[in-house]
Amino acid sequence: MDLPTALYLPAGDGYLATALTIGPWDPGFQHAGPPAALLAREAERVSAIPGGQTVRLAYDILGPVPVGPVLARASVLRPGRRIELVEAVLEAGDRPLMRLTAWRMRVRDDDPLAAVAVEGPAPAMPAGPEDSCPEDAQFFTEDIAYHRALEWRFATGSFNSPGPAAAWTRPRCALVEGEPMTPLQHLLVMADAASGISAALDWTAATFANVELTVSLRRPPTDGWLGTDAATHLGGTGAAQCFSALFDAGGFIGRSAHALFVEPRVWQSARGAEG
Repeated sequence: MDLPTALYLPAGDGYLATALTIGPWDPGFQHAGPPAALLAREAERVSAIPGGQTVRLAYDILGPVPVGPVLARASVLRPGRRIELVEAVLEAGDRPLMRLTAWRMRVRDDDPLAAVAVEGPAPAMPAGPEDSCPEDAQFFTEDIAYHRALEWRFATGSFNSPGPAAAWTRPRCALVEGEPMTPLQHLLVMADAASGISAALDWTAATFANVELTVSLRRPPTDGWLGTDAATHLGGTGAAQCFSALFDAGGFIGRSAHALFVEPRVWQSARGAEG
């Protein structure tokens, strides 16, 4: 199978999304992972802290992002030599569809507190990628879509059955054509899939799309395989939460969280029939 070599192609002042961005709900809309990574890239490009680390990324998903041309812009909201707050916005058709605020900090290679730092309890690391099972998602409507952008190996659980899951990934493509995908970009492409791999409901019977994504990191991810250990918790009131522990080869690096909007698909069909 011939796959696109990147999630996005440079196009004028913006980008053109390729088929690898297609999400599971509608072939005309992107999975939120690729635009999340694209916004993180924009935030780092506008940063005034060279070589800094991004420690928290908070995304609001304002609407579905079409598979097609998009624009991304970024600005520094709170400047500083040691700490800064950056905003990045993704637009299509002059409409903002996804917004990121990211806290960035300088990196200290000579941290005087490192020697006395106390390691608190951390989530157990799942079995490594070499001991995990390769798997492809079966619920995407298109053969070439988001699930092909990363190689997936499951330590526990599955793409294709409900319940908590832990999986490792590595990129099969670039984020933007002509550039290597950085470890942070890779992490963001992967992190939004946590609620998909740990789905608590049948994909054919319910919609459980996230309206936001928050990623908090205690240190930057390293290159290579990255892992997520995720569980989705239904609230019984039309909402759910997905929480995930994030890993690289060196161990625990942070957490992600989603708020999910939950609705039976039969309601959607009835509402559509009523117009």
